[in-house]
Amino acid sequence: MSGVADVLRRLTVAFTEFEGRLEQTPLIRKLTRGRFTLENYRAFLVNLRQQVKDGALWMSRAASNIDEQHLELRSMLMRHAVTEHRDFRLLEADFVAAGGELSEIQGAEKNIGSEALSAWMFHEASRPNPFGLLGAMWIIEGLGSIKAAEWGRLVQQRLSLPDEAVRFLLYHGENDAEHIGEFERMLGLVLPDAAVAERIVKTARVTGRLYALQIEEIAA
Repeated sequence: MSGVADVLRRLTVAFTEFEGRLEQTPLIRKLTRGRFTLENYRAFLVNLRQQVKDGALWMSRAASNIDEQHLELRSMLMRHAVTEHRDFRLLEADFVAAGGELSEIQGAEKNIGSEALSAWMFHEASRPNPFGLLGAMWIIEGLGSIKAAEWGRLVQQRLSLPDEAVRFLLYHGENDAEHIGEFERMLGLVLPDAAVAERIVKTARVTGRLYALQIEEIAA
């Protein structure tokens, strides 16, 4: 039976694999190597908005499919969804502050990677007791806590943007670190259970691959 410590160890490996894959995408390579343009940043915000807007929706759906034996976890997911359900508006404001038109970001379609990620997340959220999505949260919240602020500072430095154009990245660099603090408690509500542990780790790995795909599909 896998306990919390074992699952956290395996999730850390999954995140390291995801981070390596992400660093090899053309867009992030441009950012880290100093060739990032304003057009790249706006394209990044457009695609990120899609994933962020969906995030609160799949968490709400997941909460609705959690049974009464796990009401505390259901409540935690619902609170998390409420906390983040307006975050895509901050992305829109950043986009406008970076010189974009509001209609452009609001009317944009998902790229193929974003479509695949969204379909996967909603599929998982629709399962009975979709505990595997804790693995997805580990990947997405971990990315925010580890990379968002770093990326925000790099973008601001490379493009000489005002604070108003990078608020989402800087905010999530701080806010997601707090969310990670809740994660161990969530795991404790569903573990130890070998099948659940396997689903959490599998979901983390698949989410990481699809998240990297959506970044890879951004024209760079």
